[in-house]
Amino acid sequence: MNEDENLHDEAEEIRKGTAAGAPELAEHDRLTDLERELEEAKAKALYAAAETQNVRRRLEAEKVQAASYAATGFARDMLAIKDHLDRALAAVSDELRADETAANFLAGIEATSRELDAVFARNGVARVETKGEKLDPNRHQAMVEIPNDEVEPGTIVEEMQAGYTLKDRLLRPALVGVAKKG
Repeated sequence: MNEDENLHDEAEEIRKGTAAGAPELAEHDRLTDLERELEEAKAKALYAAAETQNVRRRLEAEKVQAASYAATGFARDMLAIKDHLDRALAAVSDELRADETAANFLAGIEATSRELDAVFARNGVARVETKGEKLDPNRHQAMVEIPNDEVEPGTIVEEMQAGYTLKDRLLRPALVGVAKKG
Protein backbone atom coordinates (compact mmCIF):
# COMPACT_ATOMS: atom_id res chain seq x y z
CA MET A 1 0.00 0.00 0.00
CA ASN A 2 1.45 3.42 -0.87
CA GLU A 3 1.49 6.57 1.23
CA ASP A 4 -1.54 8.10 -0.54
CA GLU A 5 -3.69 5.05 0.25
CA ASN A 6 -2.58 5.02 3.91
CA LEU A 7 -3.48 8.70 4.30
CA HIS A 8 -6.79 8.12 2.58
CA ASP A 9 -7.61 5.13 4.84
CA GLU A 10 -6.78 7.13 7.97
CA ALA A 11 -9.01 9.95 6.77
CA GLU A 12 -11.87 7.47 6.21
CA GLU A 13 -11.47 5.96 9.70
CA ILE A 14 -11.68 9.40 11.26
CA ARG A 15 -14.78 10.25 9.21
CA LYS A 16 -16.49 7.04 10.35
CA GLY A 17 -15.59 7.71 13.97
CA THR A 18 -13.46 4.57 14.35
CA ALA A 19 -10.40 6.39 15.61
CA ALA A 20 -9.81 5.43 19.20
CA GLY A 21 -11.32 7.86 21.74
CA ALA A 22 -10.16 11.16 20.20
CA PRO A 23 -12.29 14.19 20.91
CA GLU A 24 -14.30 15.51 17.99
CA LEU A 25 -12.17 18.66 17.63
CA ALA A 26 -8.93 16.68 17.55
CA GLU A 27 -10.50 14.29 15.05
CA HIS A 28 -11.50 17.18 12.84
CA ASP A 29 -8.00 18.69 13.02
CA ARG A 30 -6.43 15.29 12.28
CA LEU A 31 -8.80 14.76 9.37
CA THR A 32 -7.99 18.21 7.99
CA ASP A 33 -4.27 17.53 8.33
CA LEU A 34 -4.57 14.16 6.60
CA GLU A 35 -6.62 15.62 3.76
CA ARG A 36 -4.05 18.41 3.31
CA GLU A 37 -1.20 15.87 3.29
CA LEU A 38 -3.11 13.77 0.77
CA GLU A 39 -3.59 16.78 -1.50
CA GLU A 40 0.11 17.68 -1.16
CA ALA A 41 1.10 14.10 -2.01
CA LYS A 42 -1.20 14.14 -5.07
CA ALA A 43 0.26 17.47 -6.21
CA LYS A 44 3.81 16.13 -5.80
CA ALA A 45 2.92 12.99 -7.76
CA LEU A 46 1.41 15.07 -10.57
CA TYR A 47 4.45 17.36 -10.60
CA ALA A 48 6.81 14.36 -10.75
CA ALA A 49 4.83 12.82 -13.62
CA ALA A 50 4.89 16.11 -15.53
CA GLU A 51 8.62 16.52 -14.92
CA THR A 52 9.25 12.97 -16.14
CA GLN A 53 7.25 13.67 -19.30
CA ASN A 54 9.20 16.91 -19.90
CA VAL A 55 12.53 15.11 -19.48
CA ARG A 56 11.37 12.38 -21.87
CA ARG A 57 10.36 14.97 -24.50
CA ARG A 58 13.62 16.90 -24.08
CA LEU A 59 15.71 13.72 -24.44
CA GLU A 60 13.77 12.70 -27.55
CA ALA A 61 14.34 16.13 -29.12
CA GLU A 62 18.05 15.98 -28.27
CA LYS A 63 18.26 12.48 -29.77
CA VAL A 64 16.66 13.64 -33.02
CA GLN A 65 18.93 16.69 -33.15
CA ALA A 66 22.05 14.63 -32.43
CA ALA A 67 21.16 12.23 -35.24
CA SER A 68 20.51 15.10 -37.66
CA TYR A 69 23.78 16.85 -37.00
CA ALA A 70 26.05 13.89 -36.18
CA ALA A 71 27.95 14.33 -39.44
CA THR A 72 28.86 17.98 -38.83
CA GLY A 73 32.55 17.35 -38.17
CA PHE A 74 32.85 14.98 -41.10
CA ALA A 75 31.05 17.41 -43.42
CA ARG A 76 33.42 20.24 -42.38
CA ASP A 77 36.41 18.02 -43.16
CA MET A 78 34.95 17.19 -46.59
CA LEU A 79 34.66 20.91 -47.42
CA ALA A 80 38.46 21.14 -47.59
CA ILE A 81 38.47 18.38 -50.23
CA LYS A 82 35.77 20.21 -52.20
CA ASP A 83 37.82 23.43 -52.02
CA HIS A 84 40.94 21.65 -53.34
CA LEU A 85 39.01 20.08 -56.23
CA ASP A 86 37.45 23.43 -57.16
CA ARG A 87 40.83 25.20 -57.06
CA ALA A 88 42.45 22.48 -59.17
CA LEU A 89 39.72 22.75 -61.81
CA ALA A 90 39.84 26.56 -61.82
CA ALA A 91 43.61 26.51 -62.38
CA VAL A 92 43.42 24.43 -65.56
CA SER A 93 44.22 26.45 -68.68
CA ASP A 94 42.41 26.16 -72.02
CA GLU A 95 45.55 24.70 -73.63
CA LEU A 96 45.66 21.93 -71.04
CA ARG A 97 41.97 21.21 -71.60
CA ALA A 98 42.71 20.84 -75.32
CA ASP A 99 45.26 18.10 -74.67
CA GLU A 100 43.51 14.70 -74.96
CA THR A 101 45.41 13.01 -72.08
CA ALA A 102 44.90 15.95 -69.76
CA ALA A 103 41.25 16.24 -70.82
CA ASN A 104 40.60 12.64 -69.73
CA PHE A 105 42.33 13.31 -66.41
CA LEU A 106 40.28 16.50 -65.95
CA ALA A 107 37.07 14.62 -66.75
CA GLY A 108 37.81 12.31 -63.81
CA ILE A 109 38.41 15.26 -61.48
CA GLU A 110 35.18 16.94 -62.65
CA ALA A 111 33.24 13.69 -62.12
CA THR A 112 34.66 13.44 -58.59
CA SER A 113 33.61 17.02 -57.89
CA ARG A 114 30.07 16.36 -59.20
CA GLU A 115 29.79 13.20 -57.08
CA LEU A 116 30.91 15.11 -54.00
CA ASP A 117 28.24 17.74 -54.75
CA ALA A 118 25.63 14.96 -55.04
CA VAL A 119 26.72 13.43 -51.71
CA PHE A 120 26.51 16.86 -50.08
CA ALA A 121 22.99 17.38 -51.47
CA ARG A 122 21.80 13.96 -50.24
CA ASN A 123 23.05 14.75 -46.76
CA GLY A 124 21.69 18.29 -46.46
CA VAL A 125 24.94 20.16 -47.11
CA ALA A 126 24.23 23.24 -49.24
CA ARG A 127 26.35 26.08 -50.54
CA VAL A 128 25.64 29.53 -49.10
CA GLU A 129 24.46 32.03 -51.73
CA THR A 130 26.79 35.00 -52.06
CA LYS A 131 27.21 37.11 -55.21
CA GLY A 132 24.57 39.80 -55.49
CA GLU A 133 23.24 39.10 -51.99
CA LYS A 134 23.29 41.58 -49.11
CA LEU A 135 25.93 40.76 -46.50
CA ASP A 136 24.44 38.55 -43.79
CA PRO A 137 26.82 38.20 -40.82
CA ASN A 138 25.09 34.93 -39.92
CA ARG A 139 26.18 33.36 -43.24
CA HIS A 140 28.96 35.55 -44.65
CA GLN A 141 32.27 36.88 -43.37
CA ALA A 142 33.38 40.09 -45.06
CA MET A 143 37.09 39.99 -45.84
CA VAL A 144 37.49 43.14 -47.96
CA GLU A 145 35.56 46.17 -49.13
CA ILE A 146 35.74 46.75 -52.85
CA PRO A 147 34.94 50.15 -54.36
CA ASN A 148 31.95 49.67 -56.67
CA ASP A 149 29.38 52.23 -57.84
CA GLU A 150 27.31 49.68 -59.80
CA VAL A 151 25.72 48.05 -56.75
CA GLU A 152 24.47 49.19 -53.37
CA PRO A 153 27.07 49.31 -50.58
CA GLY A 154 27.02 46.11 -48.50
CA THR A 155 26.25 43.92 -51.51
CA ILE A 156 28.55 40.93 -52.04
CA VAL A 157 30.56 41.34 -55.24
CA GLU A 158 33.23 38.66 -54.78
CA GLU A 159 33.46 35.25 -53.15
CA MET A 160 36.87 34.17 -51.88
CA GLN A 161 35.75 30.91 -50.28
CA ALA A 162 32.38 29.20 -50.48
CA GLY A 163 30.32 28.86 -47.34
CA TYR A 164 28.14 25.86 -46.52
CA THR A 165 25.23 24.91 -44.28
CA LEU A 166 24.20 21.52 -42.93
CA LYS A 167 20.41 21.55 -42.96
CA ASP A 168 19.72 24.82 -41.11
CA ARG A 169 23.10 25.16 -39.37
CA LEU A 170 26.11 27.02 -40.69
CA LEU A 171 29.09 24.74 -41.27
CA ARG A 172 31.36 27.47 -42.54
CA PRO A 173 30.68 31.10 -43.45
CA ALA A 174 31.38 32.29 -46.97
CA LEU A 175 34.44 34.57 -47.16
CA VAL A 176 33.39 37.50 -49.33
CA GLY A 177 34.21 40.94 -50.63
CA VAL A 178 31.48 43.57 -50.28
CA ALA A 179 30.86 46.72 -52.27
CA LYS A 180 31.54 50.14 -50.88
CA LYS A 181 31.02 53.54 -52.49
CA GLY A 182 33.75 54.21 -55.02
